[in-house]
Amino acid sequence: MHKFLTISASAVALAATSATGVLAEPVTFGTNWLAQAEHGGYYQAVADGTYEACGLEVTIMQGGPQVSGRPLLLAGKLDFYMGGNMQQAFDAVTQDIPLRVVAASFQKEPQVVMSHPGEGLDSWEDLPKAEQYIIGDEGAQSFLLWMATEYGFDVSKRVPYTFNAAPFIANKKSIQQGYVTSEPYAIEKEGGFVPNQFLLADYGYDTYSTTIETMQETIDKRPEAVQCFVDGSAKGWYNYLYGDNAAANEMIKKDNPDITDEQIAFSIAQMKKFGIVDSGDTEKLGIGAMTDERVQSFYDKMVKAKVLPEGIDIKKSYTLDFVNKGVGLDLKK
Repeated sequence: MHKFLTISASAVALAATSATGVLAEPVTFGTNWLAQAEHGGYYQAVADGTYEACGLEVTIMQGGPQVSGRPLLLAGKLDFYMGGNMQQAFDAVTQDIPLRVVAASFQKEPQVVMSHPGEGLDSWEDLPKAEQYIIGDEGAQSFLLWMATEYGFDVSKRVPYTFNAAPFIANKKSIQQGYVTSEPYAIEKEGGFVPNQFLLADYGYDTYSTTIETMQETIDKRPEAVQCFVDGSAKGWYNYLYGDNAAANEMIKKDNPDITDEQIAFSIAQMKKFGIVDSGDTEKLGIGAMTDERVQSFYDKMVKAKVLPEGIDIKKSYTLDFVNKGVGLDLKK
């Protein structure tokens, strides 16, 4: 079951007012999973009043296994939604859904393939010869097809990933998918070893991830709200990664009591180490950056791998109007 968390410094007031004295506009942002460090920038933007400063009273609706956030966005129940990667936005175009990605909070998809160290699977080039690939259904229909097309992985070796680490731990000649911020931590805890981690983004799987989605109608009728949310989120991520994130982490733990300080710390360290949020184009354009070239590159790879059909008008899936302005660069320490 999902919970609602009102994240505004003025939530106790009958009417929220921004730092400029203007009545704050209420908006709801839906995440695609339970609260975690990977959502930290958004919580941070509340904890330090960043959203409020530009005129928004933001409510975060956390996702989870029983929450379908994107339909809520389409139904007008959410103003903004945390997308997974660009493939979903491309799919929306094929269905004539006027959904747009307005920012990319993650420059790199955090998807990794893991292997046991010292078992002959210590380099990316070694991985195709693994005995089995433990990969979920979604991965089998997307990045595994890309891995097969670009690097010769054998899709017949795929076995389903059920979010249980035991099969991978037991089979030292296997490889397994995971998020760089999550599964390696679980493997170390449960298996007693640090797995090799190969970030797909570093080998060419160049989709943006943890995107901010909204409807075209919102862009047309409330562009100031969109700009405020995009800018506030970028500043939130800078402050979360490089500043005092204690208050944001307390909000995350309140929304998701099962998460631990150790898991949060691990996830933040991994995001920094692998440049998930802040790398490449963000160094000049700011967190949330997107370019036409990157979007086109990923689409071309998905067409080549037969994940997506040719002819999708991908320009309908996103806009660059709200990003690449260098917002928040001054906050990086």
